[in-house]
Amino acid sequence: MDTSSGHYRHGTGDVGEALVDVAAALIDDSGVVRQWSSGAAELLGRSAKEVCGRPASQLFADPAELDAVRWSGPVAPEEKVFLSHARGHTVAVHCRVLPLESSGTPTHHLLLVVPADRAEESEQGAALLRALLAQESVGFVMRDSALSVVRTNLDSAHSPLLSLGGTPADRLEEPDAAAAEAGLREVLATGVPLVDPAKPVRTVSGSLESSVSVIAVRTTDRRGRPSGVTVLSTDATEQWEATRRLHLRHQAAFRIGLSLDVRHTAQDIADVLVPDFADLVGVDLAERVLEGDEPPKAFFGGDPHLRRVAVGAVGDWPAGLLRPGDAIPSLPDEPKFRALQDGHAIVADRAEAMRMMALGGDSLSRMLFPGDAHFLALAPLFARGLVLGAIGVWRRDREKPFEQHDVDLLTEIAAHAALSIDNGRRYTREHRAAVTLQQRLLPAATTHTPAVDTVGRYLPAAGGAEIGGDWFDAVPLPSLRVAMVVGDVIGHGLHAAATMGRLRTAVQTLADLELPPDELLTRLDELVARLAAEANRGERDTVGATCLVALYDPVTQRCSFASAGHPPPLVVAPDGHARRVPVRPGPPLGVGGLPFETTDLHLAPGNWLALYTDGLLGRPADDIDAAVDRLGEQISRLRRSDCSLEAVSHALTGERSRTPAADDTALLLARIRPLHPDAIAEWEFAADPAAVAGARAAAAGKLADWGLTDLEFTVELIVSELVTNAVRYAGGPIDLRLIRDGVLFCEVSDPSNTQPRLRRASTADEGGRGLFLVAQLSNRWGSRYGQSGKTIWAELMLPG
Repeated sequence: MDTSSGHYRHGTGDVGEALVDVAAALIDDSGVVRQWSSGAAELLGRSAKEVCGRPASQLFADPAELDAVRWSGPVAPEEKVFLSHARGHTVAVHCRVLPLESSGTPTHHLLLVVPADRAEESEQGAALLRALLAQESVGFVMRDSALSVVRTNLDSAHSPLLSLGGTPADRLEEPDAAAAEAGLREVLATGVPLVDPAKPVRTVSGSLESSVSVIAVRTTDRRGRPSGVTVLSTDATEQWEATRRLHLRHQAAFRIGLSLDVRHTAQDIADVLVPDFADLVGVDLAERVLEGDEPPKAFFGGDPHLRRVAVGAVGDWPAGLLRPGDAIPSLPDEPKFRALQDGHAIVADRAEAMRMMALGGDSLSRMLFPGDAHFLALAPLFARGLVLGAIGVWRRDREKPFEQHDVDLLTEIAAHAALSIDNGRRYTREHRAAVTLQQRLLPAATTHTPAVDTVGRYLPAAGGAEIGGDWFDAVPLPSLRVAMVVGDVIGHGLHAAATMGRLRTAVQTLADLELPPDELLTRLDELVARLAAEANRGERDTVGATCLVALYDPVTQRCSFASAGHPPPLVVAPDGHARRVPVRPGPPLGVGGLPFETTDLHLAPGNWLALYTDGLLGRPADDIDAAVDRLGEQISRLRRSDCSLEAVSHALTGERSRTPAADDTALLLARIRPLHPDAIAEWEFAADPAAVAGARAAAAGKLADWGLTDLEFTVELIVSELVTNAVRYAGGPIDLRLIRDGVLFCEVSDPSNTQPRLRRASTADEGGRGLFLVAQLSNRWGSRYGQSGKTIWAELMLPG
């Protein structure tokens, strides 16, 4: 049967179920009941024996109602009437009287009676069925217990659902078919309705992908036995696609731009667009953007200066298509390519794409358009009037073209991504400048002097995100002495780095003046106070630093320490035993008010010295002393395993780099080197003019022993001038020392604190030329103060 409102296929037991509630009686022309059905007996509680042979009017509560029945008429009144029940109450029914003819003449009438509630229920069900079958926006599918379609209002030629007699596997592609059948069978078995607001499905042809909102309920017969499943569905494709686009926008906003690395950002773009938006995605960036610079103003009609940076694909990336790292070849001067330069996205099907690339030849087409792709969309990465690159997307496994809302969405994502890439580009440029500044401000990582070997390491805060104010330095001084410094400026960034640069310069200058460590920190404290006074009022409290200075003299093997609020250094013996140096720290630089104190310690050759900033200690839960002890144990363990200075420095700072901290780290490791046993010669003379000759003779003899007779005349002249000045102006005793190791140092010490001054004597002067001669004959010269007296030294280069 095919009705105007839908399609119907008979199911087993459908007609029988419909006639269960019908009661019937056969009435002759005189109005007497001749036959009485079991259904009528059940309805009125009267058996056939009680009714047959009696007037039919007695069955009605109002006999006049029967008078309205024309026995010769074909139909009884359609309104509701009331029959008398055997127990005294009435039963509302709908009845119909049908004439039964014999040889064309009515002889009997058939009275058909249906309870009013059953009739109304049947009429309502029929009305509901007619309404559902007449719907165009709501799909109606009635299935039997085998899930075959028995009635539907859907056009099987266009619907992703089923035709008459069909099952889910006949129309839906796997795994959608299996999922649909499993859901319907669960409804049939449990009776729990299935409500799915949006379920994407694909037909077996693969050409139609849509979303269907489904409500499925179980149907039963009059005995309550499951008879099938009824499914109501609506096409939610538009809402589903809108939701999918909204989800894609959210993913793009959430995932793109988390990193300031432009390559990571490009890969994030590809990962977001595959597979929800396209099957293949390629992200191309200008080569200058990768270096942190601005891209060229135009790229169409020639070499675009682009390079593929990231790709994404459903499955494998097609062979022949450009891969990450490949340069984009020259493009034809095509109007659509010019549109990219103006910030507009373009779309093309396969034929249009081939036409656009025709001038570039088949090789260009193979590199830019996959062989199995159907549609292409390109969106520029446009920011601040510059095209930073482009996003190319292809659809090959779906035949749905890019529509306008797809182009709008791709343009929106590209605009957001372009800002993130531009931020990354600018960060790359600024970070490169900051790193260059940092490299210029910090000293060489390793130094080698006759007295010590040093290895320094600096690790910025937050895993390298920005530079800071921690620094280390090893300053070679005259007489083979070495000043070793670590410092920690308050704060991070360029301001802290600039302050660090000024302090490091000041330390080198003050060290060259050969000031003792405590006096050096005093001068440095005054400098930091001036820097704070020069700063803005709101930034004065943030200008400050801690600093530790160690001055090692290889001749005496003594090391002097002074600290300005800095953690104590560590000394590690050759056997691996580590101990803290008991320095007495003064206040941090810039605070003022208290003097700095010096701590002296004997450092024999082979000892290691570790100077560091508090960033290496992390943020210990207990006190600073426990953290220092743990650091000493680490260094001891590494030294006992025969690690080199470089290996130890990498191990200590590398472990911290895996857990980025909020503070910088500076580390300086020094190994005390032994001098040659015959590298030093010392004499003491009285303040007697005769001592000058003795000093010259002693120096000449030692030079002969060292094989440095070429320097004999120069050294004798320098010794003569310096000892003569000491005898004349300072008194005794007078010490003479020669130190040879790479260069030759000649030192004369006396008890006077008078600062020697170099001056140019006039022609008539009888003296005043001693220091002038020393300066002319030596490579450099200077003086330093000790606990009592001073030392004047001169440095000479060895022959060859």
